[in-house]
This record gives sequence, structure tokens and C-alpha cells, in this order.
Amino acid sequence: MKTPYQIVAEHYAASDRQDLAGMLADASPEVRWTEMAGFPCAGTHVGPQAVVEQVFRRLGAEWDGYRFRLGALYDAGDTVVATGDYAGTCRATGRSFEARVAHVWQVAQGRIVAFEQFTDTLLVHRAMAAPADGYGG
Repeated sequence: MKTPYQIVAEHYAASDRQDLAGMLADASPEVRWTEMAGFPCAGTHVGPQAVVEQVFRRLGAEWDGYRFRLGALYDAGDTVVATGDYAGTCRATGRSFEARVAHVWQVAQGRIVAFEQFTDTLLVHRAMAAPADGYGG
């Protein structure tokens, strides 16, 4: 059986290949995927299909060149922590952002059961906001 670290590393390798099925290959049918409040797809999405529809497809539709670049992956047994960077350009505004991010993964019995994202959502909001709303610059 693959270790939690290997499972998460394989998720990021699939992400680099833009292989959505590979990204969720080891997700539990009840995976709880939490995006931070203030992020475009904020909330907890339950199940791989919800993650695809409410996170990955939405980001792909609303952003050009949206990406996560892995910096480091930390093995803490059934918990795996990743740090890295997000970047992208909001299609609605043409504005770009870059932000540091941390992902916390929980793996049980060879399946991803939870994911939680931590990032600076103000940087993302500024890219999404029209200059007249006070966040422009």
C-alpha cells in the first residue's frame, strides 16, 4: 500500500500533467475538500465530483494560467503538508496574483479523506476586483 506521502506526491505529479483523474485517483468517495473563506471556491466540498465541479472546473473557467507550484512536501504520517505558490490571471479583470499557500492533507487506509487550503485570500480578491472597488492598484 502507498504511504500518505506517496499518495499526495502523486496528486501533485498528476496536477503538473493536468491529469484531473490522476489528481483524484486516491480520493475517498467522501473526501472533504476545504477551500478558505474568501477564496473564489470557498467552502467544504464533499466527494470527488463536487471537488471537480466546484473547485477545479471553476478555477479553470475563471482564471488563465492558474497554477499551484509545489515548494516542499512534509511527511507527518497520516497528515501531509505541502507549501508552495499559487498564481493566475483573472479572466474578468485581466489582473494577476501570486500568493503563498499551504495544503494540509489527511489520508486514511490509502485514501485521501480531507484537504484544507490556507492562503492569502486578499491577494486573490485584489486580482478579482475592479479598480473602482478600493482594492485596485
